[in-house]
Amino acid sequence: MTQLSPAPEPAAGATPGSTAKPASERSKSLYGGTGSRRITVRDIAAAKERGEKWPMLTAYDAMTASVFDEAGIPVLLVGDSMGNCHLGYESTVPVTMDEITLLSAAVVRGTKRSLVVGDLPFGSYQEGPVQALRSATRLVKEAGVGAVKLEGGERSAEQVELLVSAGIPVMAHVGLTPQSVNAYGGYPVQGRGEEAAQQLLRDAKAVQDAGAFAVVLEAVPAELAAEVTRSLHIPTVGIGAGLECDAQVLVWTDMAGMTAGRVPKFVKQYLNMRELLGGAAKEFAQEVVGGTFPAEEHTFH
Repeated sequence: MTQLSPAPEPAAGATPGSTAKPASERSKSLYGGTGSRRITVRDIAAAKERGEKWPMLTAYDAMTASVFDEAGIPVLLVGDSMGNCHLGYESTVPVTMDEITLLSAAVVRGTKRSLVVGDLPFGSYQEGPVQALRSATRLVKEAGVGAVKLEGGERSAEQVELLVSAGIPVMAHVGLTPQSVNAYGGYPVQGRGEEAAQQLLRDAKAVQDAGAFAVVLEAVPAELAAEVTRSLHIPTVGIGAGLECDAQVLVWTDMAGMTAGRVPKFVKQYLNMRELLGGAAKEFAQEVVGGTFPAEEHTFH
């Protein structure tokens, strides 16, 4: 019987059974990279060339953002989803520039490495490119974001083009665009049927041609999202768009199980934070009522 040589030890940080990357490649990785500087849109483009997938989460405050930054999440979106999960609105539509700017600045202050992308809320760019530039400039100057995001494909291409020409990186968003909830009458899956699929593909190519560095595909059939991803040279960021997108994003309160009630089909809850936090609050309350908190170790003399 032939004596087999022992398998080499995996490189530091490598998962057993995986092919370890050279140290130089690992340092460039968006997730798990060793660099300490801010991620930029050039890093995003390089990841697309390498075929590297990467994660994105939303964030709305400095403390949560710092946790995600330390966890290695390379891109944080200060989404207008704050309307639903942070500010108590029924949709994203009421969110204002003041609110986005305030919370974007907090996320920037709470991070060191993540690329922070600030959403342009409803009504802040629909009038045209000049309004979009004014709104985006405010987010860059006052909040310090590294990029902005806006919804729409062909209808928003002129806005994207002007922002990019002014030096403001833009992440586009096509498919289900939540700011259009009143026009949709809800949150239906987009791109079903040949005509709708072709329009979505045209929308994605329009924002790419206008200079967007990435495009979010929301609530799109997986097969169509895969076709769009193959057709573009910029990365696609999926949310309810299947596995073939270059990146994936979730609203952090959905991901961590803070959201009450039913969550969208595309959400995976990695934690039941609502139950954990509620349990901690009840334990605190019981100790206060029972006279056991504060204990001696929490008391000054």
